[in-house]
Amino acid sequence: MSNQMACPAWHRLSLWQGIGFIALCLHASAQAPAGTAFRDALTFHASFNHGVDADFALGDPKLYSAPSLSKRGEAQTGLPASSEIILAKGEGRFGHGLRFARKKSPLVFFQAEKNVEYRPTNWSGTVSFWLSTDPANELEPGFCDPIQITPRAWNDAAFFVEFEKRKESIPFRLGVYSDFKVWNPQNRKWEDIPFGDKPLVTVEKPPFLRGQWTHVLFTFENFNTGASNGVPKLYLDGKYQGALSPRQQTFTWDPARTLVMLGVGYIGLFDELSIFKRPLTEKEIEALYQLKGSIGSL
Repeated sequence: MSNQMACPAWHRLSLWQGIGFIALCLHASAQAPAGTAFRDALTFHASFNHGVDADFALGDPKLYSAPSLSKRGEAQTGLPASSEIILAKGEGRFGHGLRFARKKSPLVFFQAEKNVEYRPTNWSGTVSFWLSTDPANELEPGFCDPIQITPRAWNDAAFFVEFEKRKESIPFRLGVYSDFKVWNPQNRKWEDIPFGDKPLVTVEKPPFLRGQWTHVLFTFENFNTGASNGVPKLYLDGKYQGALSPRQQTFTWDPARTLVMLGVGYIGLFDELSIFKRPLTEKEIEALYQLKGSIGSL
């Protein structure tokens, strides 16, 4: 986006036309710096408005589907032939989006290599997307992960967000699990680990409602430094929700085997996946939430 916008000489126009052109110029100049900042930091963006493949990608832009994670070797490009996951035209946050109709459905994913700018030292970034679901009436009992990014398992060098549908409540969480041997060196069983020791940011009453879109974004910084200074943060609808306390965040990835998996056990709509190579500031996060169209419009 250009930092300037050429405006006609408004002195030849009526008063109201002139005021309109001034407003347009001011709007363009205000949007330009934010647009440039987003563009310079962006490594991946899938709006789903032109199909299921990414609009912009530093790596492979194609969406893949496979019977399951264990059968990722059988992956094919595009959505599965069944109707469990579809491109929902006109139902997205802006334009089209993906609709997940069943908890037990094939795996769909993007390749993480280069699309997530992984660094073995001093690594930071941001992941942003929109969800529309009715947790009480659409989600099935148990866990589901609208997004999960890992080369191995959910508890081994992984990022994810999850709903846990249970009788008393349906919390929403950000999970950030460094290498298993780093966050769980004693190899404790999951049920024996106090909840406060689990690397989760929990929102007990998240703002997900029927027919409503919610912006989900998480940042991470100072990962793979070897020091106890790695911090991930969770934001919903542009507002800070919480963070993990600083700790050693060592993620040992083989980027060629790392997947950005979508809709794992999730039922609802998913749209506007964007990945950035640095943590966005709080002002940028609010600006991203307030955009009136797809980030691709910038």
